[in-house]
Amino acid sequence: MSVGLKSINYALLFCGCVLFHILGTWSLPLIDRDEPRFAEASREMIERADYVVPYFNNQLRLDKPPLAYWAQVASYHIFGENDFAARFPSAIAAALIAVSVFAWGTRIGGEKLGWWTAIIFTLSLQTFVHAKAAVADMWLVLFMTTAHWSGFELFLRKQTSNAQRRTPNSNEPNQTSNIKHQTSFWWMFYLSLALGFLAKGPIAWTPLLTVAGLIIYTRDWQMLRRFKFAVGVALMLAVVALWGIPALIQTRGEFFRVGIGRHVVGRSFMTLEGHGASSVGMHLLLLPSYFVTVFVSFFPWSIKLPWLVRTLWRERTAGVDAPGYKCDLMDAYLLTGIGIIFIIFTLISTKLPHYTLPAFPLLALLLARHWQGAAVSGPPPAAANCRSLFSTIAVATASVWIAIALVVPPVVARFFPAYQLFQQSRPDLQPNMQFASIDFEEPSLVWYFRSRVKGFLTPLNKRRAAEFMSTAGPRLIILPTPVAGSLFTNQPPNWKFFSTSGFNIAKGKRVDLTVVLKPE
Repeated sequence: MSVGLKSINYALLFCGCVLFHILGTWSLPLIDRDEPRFAEASREMIERADYVVPYFNNQLRLDKPPLAYWAQVASYHIFGENDFAARFPSAIAAALIAVSVFAWGTRIGGEKLGWWTAIIFTLSLQTFVHAKAAVADMWLVLFMTTAHWSGFELFLRKQTSNAQRRTPNSNEPNQTSNIKHQTSFWWMFYLSLALGFLAKGPIAWTPLLTVAGLIIYTRDWQMLRRFKFAVGVALMLAVVALWGIPALIQTRGEFFRVGIGRHVVGRSFMTLEGHGASSVGMHLLLLPSYFVTVFVSFFPWSIKLPWLVRTLWRERTAGVDAPGYKCDLMDAYLLTGIGIIFIIFTLISTKLPHYTLPAFPLLALLLARHWQGAAVSGPPPAAANCRSLFSTIAVATASVWIAIALVVPPVVARFFPAYQLFQQSRPDLQPNMQFASIDFEEPSLVWYFRSRVKGFLTPLNKRRAAEFMSTAGPRLIILPTPVAGSLFTNQPPNWKFFSTSGFNIAKGKRVDLTVVLKPE
C-alpha cells in the first residue's frame, strides 16, 4: 500500500471516530460528580493562570495529575467554556487509540486486522460511554496502549535482528532501518509511560509489568538490555518530574500525600465514595466482578468471548504454533497485559466497571486476530459466516449507538437539576453575585453557575440561610424546595424563585430544588 493511501486511511479513521464520539456531547449536561470536577478545575486553571496545581471551587484538587486538565484548557480556548468543549478531548483521545490499534494490527496482520481491531474497540460499550465523558480515562488508555504497542515492537525487533543474523546475505540498509525503528519505539515506550502517569497516575506503568511478564515467559534475558530499563525509567521519571517537582513544592508535598497516598494506596485498601466493598467478606465476594462485568462493558463483542477462550485453549492444548513464533508471542503478550490489568483492579477495594478499560485495546486486538484469522483460514462457508457476523454486529451497533447519542441526551437533560436551575435563572445571574447551597453540593452547581457568577459556592446549613440572603449585595441560594418554602415566605417582591425536580445521579435519589435569587 502506498504511503498516501495509508495516510488517507489513518485520516479517515481518526476523523470518523471523532465525529462518532462527539455526537450528543453538546446536549447532555455534565454528569455528577467527576465530569463537572474536571471541567471546573480546568476553567479555574485558566482563571488562576496556574497550570501546575488544579483547584476546584477555590480548593486544591489533588485527585489526578494535570494532563486531562491541560487538554480541556486547550479545548476551551477553541470552543469556549461549555459542556462540549469539556468532553471534546476525550473524543480526540479515543480516536487516537483507534488509530494506534489500527496501526498495531496492520503491522502484525495486515490492514484488515487493523480495521477489525479499531472497529471492535471503538464500538465497545465502555468506549462509547467514556469517549464522551469529560474525565481522564481515555488519555490513560491512549498512553497505556501506545506503551503496550511500542513494548511489543521492541520484542519483534529482537526477533527480526536474530533472523537477520542467521541470514548471511542480509543487507546493511535493512539492519540500519531496524535499529532506527527500535530506537523510535524505545522512546515511544517510556514517553508513553510518563504521559500516562500525567493522565491518571502510577496505574499507567502496568505495561512495564506486561513486558516483564513476557521476558519471564520467553526467558529471553537479553531483552533486559534491549529495553534499557535503568535509562528508560530515569527518562520517564524526568518527564514526570517536570510537572511533579513544581507541584510538590507548590503544595508542600500535599500532591504526593493525597494523590498517591489517598487515591492510589488508599483506593487499594478501602472504598472511596462508596465504590466497592465495605467489608472483607464483601470484598472477597466481589473479587470476580470484573470477569462478569466485562460482558457488559465489552458489549456487543463480549458475545464472542466464550468462543475466544475456547479457541485459545484449543490452540494451547493442541500445541498450535502456526503461523510462527510471532503469533505465539503475540497471544502471550496480549494475554499477559489483559491479565495484569484485570488482576490489579480485582485486588484493589475500590471498584468501578470502567477501571478495566485500559485492557480493551489489547482485548480488541486479541479477538480481532483470532476472529479475522477464522474468517481467512476457515472453510469457505464458515469463513463467510465469520465475516458476515462481524459486519452485522458492527453496523447494528454503530446504528444503535448513534441513535442513542442523538435521541437520549435531550430527553434526559430535564432530569439534571443543576443544569435546569441554571437554565431557568441564567438571565438574572450577575457576575458579582455570591451563591450558596443547602443539602445539595454537587459539583455541577459549581460548573454551571460559575459560568455566569464569578464567586465560589458556599455550602451552608439551614440556620445560616436567612443570614446569608440578608447580607448586602446580589446573591442566590440553592436549597430543597420544602426548605425554601419554610425559610422564605415574606420576601421583597424583587426576589425571584426558580424550582425544578430532577435526579441526583451521584446519590441515586430524586431531588426537588429551588433557587432563591436576590438581585440587589
